[in-house]
Amino acid sequence: MPARCGQGQALPLHRGITLRLSKLFARTLREPPSDAESISHQLLVRGGYIRQLASGVFSFLPLGWRVIRKIEAILREEMDAIGGQEILMPVVQPAELWQESRRWYDVGPELVRWMDRAGHDMVLAMTHEEVVADLARKEIVSYRQLPQVVYQIQTKFRDEPRPRGGLIRVREFHMKDAYSLHTSFEDLDRYYPIISDAYVKIFKRAGLDVARIEADSGMMGGTSSHEFVVIADSGENTIVRCENGDYAANLETAYCASPQNLASPLNVSEPSLPLEEVPTPHTTTIDGLAHLLNISTAQTLKSMLYSVNDEVAMVVLRGDRTVNEFKLPKVLGTDKFRLATADEIRAAGAVEGYASPLGLRQVKVFADQSVRWGTRFVVGANKDGFHTRNAEVLRDLGIAQVYDLGNVQDGDRCAQCGGRLTFQHGIEVGHIFKLGTRYSDKLHATYLDQNGASKPIVMGCYGIGSGRLAAAAVEQHHDDKGICWPPPIAPYHIHLIGLGLADPQLRQTAETLYQELLRARLEVLYDDREDAQAGVKFNDADLIGIPIRATLSPRSLKAGGVEIKLRHEPQSRIVPLPDLTAALGALVGQMIVR
Repeated sequence: MPARCGQGQALPLHRGITLRLSKLFARTLREPPSDAESISHQLLVRGGYIRQLASGVFSFLPLGWRVIRKIEAILREEMDAIGGQEILMPVVQPAELWQESRRWYDVGPELVRWMDRAGHDMVLAMTHEEVVADLARKEIVSYRQLPQVVYQIQTKFRDEPRPRGGLIRVREFHMKDAYSLHTSFEDLDRYYPIISDAYVKIFKRAGLDVARIEADSGMMGGTSSHEFVVIADSGENTIVRCENGDYAANLETAYCASPQNLASPLNVSEPSLPLEEVPTPHTTTIDGLAHLLNISTAQTLKSMLYSVNDEVAMVVLRGDRTVNEFKLPKVLGTDKFRLATADEIRAAGAVEGYASPLGLRQVKVFADQSVRWGTRFVVGANKDGFHTRNAEVLRDLGIAQVYDLGNVQDGDRCAQCGGRLTFQHGIEVGHIFKLGTRYSDKLHATYLDQNGASKPIVMGCYGIGSGRLAAAAVEQHHDDKGICWPPPIAPYHIHLIGLGLADPQLRQTAETLYQELLRARLEVLYDDREDAQAGVKFNDADLIGIPIRATLSPRSLKAGGVEIKLRHEPQSRIVPLPDLTAALGALVGQMIVR
């Protein structure tokens, strides 16, 4: 069922701005582009908001750019309210900064690199931590200058391998990125909730219902991070949420309670039994093994072998669980790993499809916590065509330490309250990070404390994509006819439609009304097309999605004035011409409240 059209809160912006639809530098489309998968991509293209220039690269047309400017006005206002100072940093940056931070070597082809005519390596900025750290080491001298918060709204470029969803995942994008500088981790911890609350206000004012979730810091690094996500079927992020509402996280970082903590039958002590080797010919999968031996996959252990720094490491987990490769780097100590080849597996003394830690003392083993969720497991015998029954994790496999390496599964239990965990899809619209001293250490961004000692500046960074926020708003606020913009970020507040404009008297009445609305400093998109039929005009109005539709026609005049209809409501009403401007102004005022 399509999402219900919504209302939000924002400061009135660009008052008195109007546009005649006959002069609009864009046109609506009856059909979406063939490659448009998400609702927002389809409707933004059809409504004349955006046009694709290349894969993941879009032009914002007049209506679309007005939406972006309104979003950015909200961003500026809320960032200024918490002491942010707006700056502008270059999108073109020297490679030396990225080499100092080591991200020149760590980031893959997403970072666009080239050499200028003088032979200097350069990059197109995908983010600005390095530049902020460079500015800080030049501008910050004393603890008296801290804390500081700077932000910018700027274009960035990330060479995404698979752009998708229109504005949801692009290569060139508009972003508000902010950076805070502190004397200590404690001061960063004090500020972090302030920026988080500001983000909640931003999304609320933009008319979005978001969830704040724990997230992976990824290439940004740091001690912790949180995402703000809009729940939407088209979202590419998998969100794990507790049914009781006390826990939410990205699947990349989500964790769950162990069955033992929930009095699971798996916690029942079972007597140890001797190892028993059983023939399992041509059985190299967990599902096949469980079927052959007539057991549950939870009674098996699976072993995944990885090549890490030219050595083979084994990850072991219960057979019904899957490896979370976003968690692996924290345990392996590097994000440079891959699945081992058949030759590497053989060289380590294991057998592909029949591997386990059994007898492999020379291979480093990293076990997921799920290996403790049972006893008497079936494991590979490191022998072609054989598995071993009754394996005990400590006695036979030598596993004493475990880590959180697995994916949470739908139906697992919340570690906070024991409630059921469920999966949803979401669109990330904001991300905040505690960077700590990752960048200040490498770029030597320091300050002098009260005792004159040099200390690294502690950093945080905070991002919101304005284009992605616009797309998320469409995903959350649309119906089967088109977009239903939350009023604070709608390109215009009023869509004035003139019908029967071939009649000179009616056209003059419409023109007089239009000018009166302008003088009242209301935002109006005026459909003044003489050759368009009523059905076309109404369809375009629904597609474009402006919150208030005002229709002047022979029929409305006969009924006593102008027909007023809110985009998210089916009913309309007639307002007398003399009262119209005041009535529209009041409606806009009710919708656009800070």
